[in-house]
Amino acid sequence: MPAAARKSLPEWDLSHLYASPDSPELATDLAWAEAQALSFRNDYQVRLAGLDGRALGTAIERFEALTERLDKAMSYAQLLKAAHVSDPKIARFHQTLRERITDISKNVLFFTLELNRLDEATLERQLQAPDVARYRPWIRELRAFRPHQLSEEMETLLHEKAVAGRAAWVRLFDETLAGMRFPLGKRRVALSDVLNLLSSPKRALRKRAAKALGKALGANVRLFALITNMLVKDKEIEDRWRKYPRPVSERNLSNRVEDAVVDALVGAVKDSYPDLSHRYYRLKARWLGVKKLETWDRNAPLPGDSDRAYGWKQAEETVLRAYGAFSPELADIAGRFFKARWIDAPPRPGKDSGAFCHPTVPSAHPYILLNFHGKARDVMTLAHELGHGVHQVLAARQGALMADTPLTLAETASVFGEMLTFQALLKAETSPARRRHLLAGKVEDMLNTVARQIAFHEFERHVHDERRTGELSVERLGEIWMTRQRESLGPAFRFEDDYRSYWAYIPHFVHTPFYVYAYAFGDCLVNSLYAVYEGGHPGFQAKYLDMLRAGGTRRYKELLTPFGLDAGDPEFWKRGLSVIGRMIGELEAMD
Repeated sequence: MPAAARKSLPEWDLSHLYASPDSPELATDLAWAEAQALSFRNDYQVRLAGLDGRALGTAIERFEALTERLDKAMSYAQLLKAAHVSDPKIARFHQTLRERITDISKNVLFFTLELNRLDEATLERQLQAPDVARYRPWIRELRAFRPHQLSEEMETLLHEKAVAGRAAWVRLFDETLAGMRFPLGKRRVALSDVLNLLSSPKRALRKRAAKALGKALGANVRLFALITNMLVKDKEIEDRWRKYPRPVSERNLSNRVEDAVVDALVGAVKDSYPDLSHRYYRLKARWLGVKKLETWDRNAPLPGDSDRAYGWKQAEETVLRAYGAFSPELADIAGRFFKARWIDAPPRPGKDSGAFCHPTVPSAHPYILLNFHGKARDVMTLAHELGHGVHQVLAARQGALMADTPLTLAETASVFGEMLTFQALLKAETSPARRRHLLAGKVEDMLNTVARQIAFHEFERHVHDERRTGELSVERLGEIWMTRQRESLGPAFRFEDDYRSYWAYIPHFVHTPFYVYAYAFGDCLVNSLYAVYEGGHPGFQAKYLDMLRAGGTRRYKELLTPFGLDAGDPEFWKRGLSVIGRMIGELEAMD
């Protein structure tokens, strides 16, 4: 994207939260939170069992208000840091604020621990009061972690040490990656730029970008291996103390999904590799006229694809039109992100290289971070993040404790937004060649969301399992990565040695262990959900918006029942995957 076009891209306005790091409002909020936390502890510690329902309801309301104020401050620091990861002044502000919030919040840590220690009879009596009953979903999910709760002293220690333990390793990863530059001729570019070039129509440029990425990651791979080993060991120690049976178990519990359901998803996707990813990439190799694809061909545009460039306004109109055709309310909410400057779109050195939508707090609004290069994939990323954003706006009415959704359901809303946008583009396209390119692009996006993410999940699973018996060498991490990639991508690819270090830049492994399967969960679920919509299910839009409004108050089985879907059915995942297979079949018929 030309420099002039980048300059016209929107940057977010964080003053909706605070005007600056030294804002008087931020100082006031922290002082209020500190005083409230001490007062809260004095009022309620070791007293919950003796409270009546109305008094417990008041306590939860006070806890929620305090949580929201602290989350607002921390959200501001996180967003500021994401836009300027390499800025040492902002990094210090972020770390100092995290430490202060940790000190404040330790005073109310007792509250959730004591709630979990209440016996069922006492709690059920308290839940009869309307003041507490409305928090029943939050209490239910909180108490799901009861078997893994440690003593209050241990929980406080872990809480306080996190800022100098896990959080410090994550900060080292983020700042190292943000500070890296990748040599491309006379230029040295940031990570988002080199990743963008991997989808260039020019094969030689893709190769140069891939080589630059592999070389730079390889030069830093021992540091990334150290970070990975330490974080995985840290998790293993805590999992052992908390008696989680498997490394993925805590994530599954947080996602409110049973281990067996995740296992069924992973197994179904792995079984589908030959019929989906292997089959598609054989087709792509033929289209590109090569015997073997190189790893830098994975996201290459097809021959004859003009790699159409999208301006920001065009991307905005494309997504809003697609959202509006489904639901005017959906489009209206999405439109606020553009009008009110809730989006930061320009790629720039030192900025987080990915994309996300941060919910902040219900009393404010979400923010979206992108690195917009003007490609069709960037339009889909915008649609994806706006799906998160609309979901977060609709769920905000549930309040700070119940607005948040598990990753699996959060990714459902985002992937559904992508599907709406893709279908709108496909229906509007009259050129057979362009329709083929759009369909192939969607298949590749779905393979990246499903097959690639499950390959990532399997990499994580093997790393966490092996780390229990000792530190993993750089060489072993590379071997695990290459094995999982060969399994998922298939025999159409040739793998060079400098691809062995590509695991090192995947942020989800560091930030949120076992996050990645949620993408596959969401994609397969959306395929089934969209089929229900296309089938003319009565009242679908209203039911869909109600699902988003529920936030974290209902589990995925409850949310899917109105649509006649059951994710607990082993055939459910196969039906979702078959949608990708049918699209590949359409491409084969066009060949």
